[in-house]
Amino acid sequence: MHSFFPTFAVAVSLLPALAYGQLSGSVGPLTSASTKTSTKTCDVTDYGAVADKSTDLGPPLASAFADCKTGGTVVVPEGDYALETWARLSGGKAWALQLDGTIYRTGTDDGNMIYIEHSSDFELFSSTSAGAFQGLGYEFHKDDNYDGPRILRLYDVSDFSVHDLALVDSPSFHFSMDTCSNGEVYNMAIRGGEHGSLDGIDVWSTNIWIHDVMVTNKDECVTVKSPSQNILIENIYCNWSGGCSFGSLGADTSISTVTYRNIYTYASNQMLMIKSNGGSGTVSDVVLENFIGRSNAYSLDIDQYWSSMSAVDGDGVQLTNISVTNWKGTESDGAERGPVKVICADETPCTDIVIDDFAMWTESGDKQFYTCQSAYGSGFCLKEEGESHGTMEAYTATTTYVSSAPTGYEASTMAEDLSTAFGTDASIPIPTIPSSFFPGATPYSALAGSGSAATSAVEVADASSSSLTASSKVVSSRAAVQTPVSTPAVISTPVAVSTPVVVSKSVAVPTTMVTSVASAAPSPFRPMGPPARVFASK
Repeated sequence: MHSFFPTFAVAVSLLPALAYGQLSGSVGPLTSASTKTSTKTCDVTDYGAVADKSTDLGPPLASAFADCKTGGTVVVPEGDYALETWARLSGGKAWALQLDGTIYRTGTDDGNMIYIEHSSDFELFSSTSAGAFQGLGYEFHKDDNYDGPRILRLYDVSDFSVHDLALVDSPSFHFSMDTCSNGEVYNMAIRGGEHGSLDGIDVWSTNIWIHDVMVTNKDECVTVKSPSQNILIENIYCNWSGGCSFGSLGADTSISTVTYRNIYTYASNQMLMIKSNGGSGTVSDVVLENFIGRSNAYSLDIDQYWSSMSAVDGDGVQLTNISVTNWKGTESDGAERGPVKVICADETPCTDIVIDDFAMWTESGDKQFYTCQSAYGSGFCLKEEGESHGTMEAYTATTTYVSSAPTGYEASTMAEDLSTAFGTDASIPIPTIPSSFFPGATPYSALAGSGSAATSAVEVADASSSSLTASSKVVSSRAAVQTPVSTPAVISTPVAVSTPVVVSKSVAVPTTMVTSVASAAPSPFRPMGPPARVFASK
């Protein structure tokens, strides 16, 4: 389990700790995988599984789970396995599924290939970071069928983690978390075809930390749906994807206390979108900070008249207290799709929207525009709330054109940016999990099986192919903080750090508080150090 009382680490300075409010408590399994394994091990090959890419893994997996569901580890060893019968694994407690092989879909039913439900203290992982699900979705997609099975779905699962895995070419969605709590998802590569309906990660849950994930597809990268509370999403690499988003949002929307941080988006539909058309309810207390974009159609795209969904009954979802800060990079064509689009519902105008330290420029042409409608706050085309004389009234869209690039829009790129997307009529190769997911940012956890405590500074530096124009601000938003915090120091110039700052880690740790600090100085672009961690090694 991980507890969250992180510290700032800027350059070589260690700054005071702060209580960080996106998450409402600890996340992750209550017991380590090694503890589960020492309790009991259920190897699927002892239940009839054969790594021949032909024998159905479904029945042996179900039998192994039945023997280990009350405490133990189900192991799928290295090798290639076929899955014809979907696995519905229900009611487990203090158990793990260790996937070190590759599971190939051979069945054709709809539903979910792997469905974990009504479980607690659960972990799905590869001990080598080489485990994978190969959905072979192209066999559906080449016939224009996008209604096949999903690879992985968690429903009503608490105190869990999913990590060090690749999910590839799902016939439909790749990974969904439905009504889950206290979860951590990290060190993952998700790769799908270039088409809608092939979502990467969808989450509608409570107290979830998603970090260090790369997604390739042409729909949702990492998306928050309703209802969701206390969601922290960071170090995300949308590499030729649809991009991150909220929604689609409909009736009785309930989303609050969500942070997206350190989001790198390349050749995608958008960097971040909030999408709805009618509906009701609220999205509140949202932080969108440290975004880098390159060659995307849209950048910030808030659209409450989104034409790709049918209108829903209601005056519109209330969007309030949304902070957008430290965005850098370029969009494909700013004269066609401007980098700031905030179109709010006329009957329910947006309030308390802040856009600050936002520098994007067009890759095509020499001008771009910003457009706002019924949106109140500060920055760009937003109307100041004082202009409304106490009443947030609807107003028609206002558009501002600019013909000069903003200062400081240049940003790093990632060496693994794809030169082209994957199609929908041929098998998609299984990727290796990258060593970095955001320029200059060290992943919070080393890849399983890497044998190191943290990704090296050299690996992280190599992942970025150009220097970064960093924000001079350390950003803290009221939406991200629920308890008093210490004021961080601010540096105006990035400081080169040649060696990590190493500090001792606490050994005896209370269940609700830790006193550890970042083990390496982060990039100047990323103001937060990693959370202190409380978890036994696997």
